[in-house]
Amino acid sequence: MRADAQTGAGEPALAQWWNGLGDPTLDELERRALAGSPDIAVARARLDQARAALRIEKTKSAPSVSAMGVAADIRIPDLGSGDQSGSQGGESDSGASNTTFYNLGVNASWEIDLFGGQRRSNEAYRAEAEGAEASVADAQVSLTAAVAQAYLSYRDREGRIALAQGAVERRRALLDLQTQRYSRGTGTQSDVQQAGADLEQANQMLAPLKAEADGFANALAILTGEAPGAADALLAAPADVPLPPASVAVGDPAALLRNRPDIRSAERRLAAETARIGVAEAARLPRLSFLGILGIGGTSPADLTHLDDFTAIGAPMLQWNILDFGKGKASVDQAEAKRDEAEANYRGTVLGALRDVEDALANFRAARENAASQARAEQNAARLEELARQRFEHGSTAKTTLLEAELAHGLAAGSLVKARADLSGAFVALEKALGLGWTR
Repeated sequence: MRADAQTGAGEPALAQWWNGLGDPTLDELERRALAGSPDIAVARARLDQARAALRIEKTKSAPSVSAMGVAADIRIPDLGSGDQSGSQGGESDSGASNTTFYNLGVNASWEIDLFGGQRRSNEAYRAEAEGAEASVADAQVSLTAAVAQAYLSYRDREGRIALAQGAVERRRALLDLQTQRYSRGTGTQSDVQQAGADLEQANQMLAPLKAEADGFANALAILTGEAPGAADALLAAPADVPLPPASVAVGDPAALLRNRPDIRSAERRLAAETARIGVAEAARLPRLSFLGILGIGGTSPADLTHLDDFTAIGAPMLQWNILDFGKGKASVDQAEAKRDEAEANYRGTVLGALRDVEDALANFRAARENAASQARAEQNAARLEELARQRFEHGSTAKTTLLEAELAHGLAAGSLVKARADLSGAFVALEKALGLGWTR
């Protein structure tokens, strides 16, 4: 965690929710993405900017002290010879004198925060910094969810490619059998043509799956901040689609919504705009400041060494812009309108989050039911394949019947692979909707 010594704030801690899928390759991809993603780097840079702006704003509450050095040539007219100069025409400068003045010293100024304008400004900048922290968390949650979804899609396509390749082999075997039957006079030309068409259709399914798998592999590389192809070595070993844990703790969705970084970011923007109303109100009231000067010097450079002969000035100053033709009131109205906009955005964010949670819960339930149904269908297809194999081995059924049973089992297995990927994808969406990837 990166701490900010000035604000006491730290970068939000990300809970490694993806560990629940139990896939080491996914764990490594998430680690690389969080370390190398340009999106995270942008969010962190904006957070650093917000924290620096807050530190700058805090300095405005303290006195300002600066050193100064002056060497001035001063021309002073002879004010006592005003009548004579008027009668002498062009000799009016004859009574003037030139003096060189040297001075070293310090000056200080301090504006008293009479009506809390500076304090409210500090509140606004602090809220913006906290909102930037939430934006980092939001970027992290979005990134880790995108990595997980891309990885699940890659493993889904990988599994279906393997099954599609098996289907091509079986379709080719069926074509060979139909060709042999036709050559022996026990089959028809239409059976051969149909088997050939089925083989071509099986081949046609492979190309899109391979293209999609390559696309997801490239997406994973980009998400980790690397060039396309950088993740290929990590993905080389085939693996099943990882499944979510048997039980997922959801808790109270309304309470968990407070963990969502987008809601916290919107709330902090509202707090910042609310504080700026106080800044605008204070700007309409009197301002009290103090100016102080302390220095040494005289009419020659040697006077700069006379430390016991110094000049000191202290001047309080009260300012109040009484007649501003409505500018101050308009500034307050503008600040209030910005606050109203931020409040509306906050309400919209909360409502959108509530919808995300309800949709994610419904989709997760449906995905679980569908995965269970597809698992039962795959088991039935596996049993039918085993029965066909036993009959073939006993000579009570043809090889074509066994191949057809194997193809049916492959189709059911492909549907199960997709259902598993959809279930894990719904789990990722639920984690994101509930804000479970971000903690304070």
